[in-house]
Amino acid sequence: MDEIPSSQTLACSAPELDFTILGLDLSSIPPISVLSAHFKDDEEDRVKATLRRHGAPFTGDVSKAKVFIGKVGTKRRAEFELRSRKLKVEAVVESKRPASPVKVGERPGKRMKVSESLNKPIVNDVQGSTTEEESLNGSETEDEGPALKRDTPETSPVEPEDSTAGPPLIFKDHSGEDVVWVVKVDWMNECLATGRLAPLGEQLIFKGKVLERPPPLISKHKSIKAIFSSPTRPSSQQITAKRPQTQQEILERAKSDASATKPKSSYQHERSDGHGSRRFEGRSFAPSAHKPNFASQTANLLQQTTSENDGEDTDIPPPPEWIIKRIKYSCQRFTPGNGPNEDFITQLKKIRTARTLIDDEIGVRAYSTIIASIAAYAYKLSHPRELARLPGCDEKTAVLFVEWKNTGKIQAVEDYENDEAMKVLRTFYDIWGVGAKTARHFYYQNHWTELDDIIQYGWNDLDRVQQIGLKYYDEFLEGIPRAEVEQIADVVRQHAIRLRDDRITVTIVGGYRRGKAASGDVDMIVSHPDLDATAGLVKDIVVALEDAEWITHTLTMSLNNTNRGQCTLPFRTTKASGAGFDTLDKALVVWQDPHWPTLEADLAENPKAKNPNIHRRVDIIIAPWRTVGCAVTGWSGGTTFQRDLRRYAKYVKGWKFDSSGVRTRATGEIVQLEGPEGVDGTPEDAERRVFEGLGLEFVPPEYRCTN
Repeated sequence: MDEIPSSQTLACSAPELDFTILGLDLSSIPPISVLSAHFKDDEEDRVKATLRRHGAPFTGDVSKAKVFIGKVGTKRRAEFELRSRKLKVEAVVESKRPASPVKVGERPGKRMKVSESLNKPIVNDVQGSTTEEESLNGSETEDEGPALKRDTPETSPVEPEDSTAGPPLIFKDHSGEDVVWVVKVDWMNECLATGRLAPLGEQLIFKGKVLERPPPLISKHKSIKAIFSSPTRPSSQQITAKRPQTQQEILERAKSDASATKPKSSYQHERSDGHGSRRFEGRSFAPSAHKPNFASQTANLLQQTTSENDGEDTDIPPPPEWIIKRIKYSCQRFTPGNGPNEDFITQLKKIRTARTLIDDEIGVRAYSTIIASIAAYAYKLSHPRELARLPGCDEKTAVLFVEWKNTGKIQAVEDYENDEAMKVLRTFYDIWGVGAKTARHFYYQNHWTELDDIIQYGWNDLDRVQQIGLKYYDEFLEGIPRAEVEQIADVVRQHAIRLRDDRITVTIVGGYRRGKAASGDVDMIVSHPDLDATAGLVKDIVVALEDAEWITHTLTMSLNNTNRGQCTLPFRTTKASGAGFDTLDKALVVWQDPHWPTLEADLAENPKAKNPNIHRRVDIIIAPWRTVGCAVTGWSGGTTFQRDLRRYAKYVKGWKFDSSGVRTRATGEIVQLEGPEGVDGTPEDAERRVFEGLGLEFVPPEYRCTN
């Protein structure tokens, strides 16, 4: 061989992997196995062949492997891959550490005693935190989406990796414990490039202590023939349900489960297919010996009735028309806010929250679809066969329902609510400006377990939005009554009229418009028939409200719509034109009523008396009149309603819908659904024209509650 190929040419997809590097001996490393996730074509086989050629003690038996190599980039993914192979591990728990050095004398105090330097308002013309109505990752330049918030762009971390350098002696541990290592395939490439064992360095993704290994692949007391001729796995290990072909088979499956002995709950998970965790299977979170099961293995069956034994369906109501017509999109059906199955939906929402916190986007969307279908169902669920008729629901949904119906609880929810790691993640996730990814970073990488840890160790690394979210943590979690929402909107309207004229309209959207008794924040669409009147209006309103002391902090301000001439967002967007959150001009602010009953007396006694009124989150969105109907539509529906509205526009009409208007995907031309500029009527009238233009029956806001 003339020369040793570079590490780039030795990527696992390159033909050079077929070469043998003279002098490279991997026989000294512990038994090694390959994690197959993310490999393409024959990449996995070639990695295995390369390991064998260089003497590595390769094994396919997880019970024996000490080193795992693959295309794994994060500690969390490594733990998931090990768990999916029934290998229970515990990461080395390091002491809490600051995200960055904290200078002596500058460390802030405990929560609710944060520096008062936050009281100065700021204005940022940048993309900011999203609200209840804003988009999921992957949505199409849309600012209407779920209540799932909200990593701010300034500090949202890249999924962290364990960058701890490897020890000088490769794969050595002096603790005497059973230890495993997970390394990137790039480590093998470095070994090939240098012709010797390379240090682990940044290629080491995870190192953990083994708590429990799976049984050997082939027991010495059982022949291969016996293994493959075994009819079923013992019920005490695992019960998996195959997808039934008919609704009747779901019932039969449930009946057979009822006659079986309920197994002891234990974590079970099959290998991921590369699309996130399986929709309903369990997944553990905390780096500890306790591994919660986030999906029940089995469920007790509902009491059988005579009609069931006779094969009759007289106890099941006839399916609604939208089921008979196989309506796919939730924007085509009516979903009330308080349907007959809210108690079961509440349980499913908790499982969805768990999926959010572990970054299972597919699971979140799957549960959102399931919840939206059940919410639209007009009857009280009484039988698992009813669920089989609903879009997105399958046999595992039925199992969850049966478990809840018989026991009054779901073990998946119990595990979520009792798991300490999930409690911490939920606490961090409830900070305004902190999304699920940042919450995981705080807990798993920085080892923070309470809000005071963030203040003590990481205050200087929070952006201003997160600092404010932490300062008013408890206040932002309190719901805003409808009367207070209306009062806030009226104040904004009065100031906007003074700035322009009495043709200003203010439409309260979000949860308030869907009929919620209390809202998490206040969302409003402000518009005016004259195009010039809405240009730059959001900035004028914010300045006026700040001067009147209604706004204490401006978290984010966007003028992208004004800057692009208040036109519908281009089909192919650029960062300069605004996308996603910045579809329309908007301001996200902290609101506080500057008046209170004892104001004069308090100020007379103490000129620096603090305002006792609660702080609220308020979003002011400005829409030009020609597309105000799209804005009101785009900010009024529940999460799944808005997602399906965009999907309907895309797949049924061939259009791109967002709150700035509609464009055709074929040519990018604007589709004017609301009539010419300056048309008479109200924003609500324009909204009805949007539904008509989309070919949809108008769904009143109080029936867009897809949860």
